[in-house]
Order: sequence, then C-alpha cells, then structure tokens
Amino acid sequence: MFEKITSNKSNLQVLFEDNHLIIVNKRSGDIVQGDKTGDQPLSEVVKEYIAEKYDKPGAVYLGVVHRLDRPTSGIVVFARTSKALPRLNKLFANKEAKKTYWAVVKNPPPKENDSLVHWLKRNPKQNKSYAHKKEVPDSKKAVLDYRIIKKLNNYYLLEIDLHTGRHHQIRSQLSHIGCVIKGDLKYGADRSNKDGSIHLHARKLTFLHPVKKEPLTIIAPPPLDSIWNDCI
Repeated sequence: MFEKITSNKSNLQVLFEDNHLIIVNKRSGDIVQGDKTGDQPLSEVVKEYIAEKYDKPGAVYLGVVHRLDRPTSGIVVFARTSKALPRLNKLFANKEAKKTYWAVVKNPPPKENDSLVHWLKRNPKQNKSYAHKKEVPDSKKAVLDYRIIKKLNNYYLLEIDLHTGRHHQIRSQLSHIGCVIKGDLKYGADRSNKDGSIHLHARKLTFLHPVKKEPLTIIAPPPLDSIWNDCI
C-alpha cells in the first residue's frame, strides 16, 4: 500500500526541460495521471513546478505522452505545448522512441540474453495481463529483448529493450519465464517491497526532439535503496 501523496514538488527530479517538453524521473508510488484514488498525480506536480519556476499566472498547459505503472520508477515525458504533444504521441505510437528498462529478478533467465515474443491477454477485473506462447482471442503481440548485465548477491539485474508497449508487458513476460521482478506480488513474487514498489525502472529513452529534430538520450538514476545501489 502506498502512502497518500499530497504534494511532492520538492522531490521532483527533472531530467530535461525546454519550451516544448519536460522529462522527469518518476518515483515509485506516484501516479502519472489522476485516478479513483484521489492522490495527487505527477502531472499536477509538474504543472505546479512550471507555474512556480516560470511565474505563470494562468493555467499551465501539460500533455501526458505516456505512463508508467504506479509501482514502477523512471522516465516520464510530458509535452509543454499543444504543438509538441501530437508530435510526441506520433513518435511513441510509431515506436520511434527507444525504451530501455532495468529489472531486478530473483531467478536467472534461461539464457544470458534473448528475445521474448508472447501474446498478452489483459484481464481488466484483475488489472493483470497473461502471457501466452501462441495467439489467443483478444490477445496482443508483445516483444522485448533482455540481457543479464550484472549478477548481484541474491538477484540478477536485467536490461530490457522494449519493442511493444503492452499493459504490464515486462512484468508479465518475465514472470512467464520464471523471472519475477522483486517485489511484484501481482506477478508471483514471494513478498512485497516495504514501500510498495517493484524493482522495475524506466532507465533510458532515446528519441528525436519533436520540434528541434535533434537526438535526445535521457538516463534516469534508479531509486536509492541498497539493491538499486548495487546495480550502479
């Protein structure tokens, strides 16, 4: 269970900002957009930050480009202008943004590196996706590449390149091959992390700036805990 977040502006970690977009490092527990919990979403925190920093008296424009699961940390991109938003949406929809994640798992995967291809079927009542080796009704193809980049004392650090953006894709696919992410009770972890997080982090994002057309590579430091610290 996450603490109710009333304001975290002081803890906002901005990784990049200009007139067109702002990229932040989401903490585990933050929600990107408002939901039924009523907790303050990250989008509102970013709006407050912009209003204060640039002394904007009226409403601040901010477009949500993509989301991360609540227990996941890492890179989130927002558009600061109505010109940038559709361009960013198109860029993400066309898979022109390269997304790299880090995941800490208890069991090693069958191979040091591999490509995983599954068909994911979402169960809305459980808010969970199930991975299948073959296509089933209402399923969507999910593809990722993983590699072991570090062996820790009791865990393994995987680096994952995501090629499709399905619901709970990394969590579901890794669980299917017996590599449950640390703390991820929903997908088979033995125990939860004390703070409600899971050890899944959106580590790196590479894409062309939607207006300037210059390449951007953003890297987000993982949260501060003993296991993530061992990964660096």
